[in-house]
Amino acid sequence: MAKAKFDGVVEAVHYDPEGKVKWVRAYVRRGKTFSDIVLLDRKELAEQLRSGKNFMSGKRIPLRASTFDVSKPLRLVQQGKEEHLVAGDKTSDKDYLEGVPVI
Repeated sequence: MAKAKFDGVVEAVHYDPEGKVKWVRAYVRRGKTFSDIVLLDRKELAEQLRSGKNFMSGKRIPLRASTFDVSKPLRLVQQGKEEHLVAGDKTSDKDYLEGVPVI
């Protein structure tokens, strides 16, 4: 079975008081390996998803370099004039990254 390809892994999220993603803590693919932890604001993450990048929720496995335990893909869901960031297949009327720890 082929290994799933993804361009980034989101391991934590911070929401603003209105419930929108303010920023996420993530690892981003850099060639064959991944970066150290980076902070992506909502705009940056949304642009990455719009450009076709594949981000997953999950966490890095300790002492295993670029090995991750991933769970759900992140998506942009259009509701009227608003876009919402969601994890998995669910639709939502607000940003909701299910299973991603909140910090």
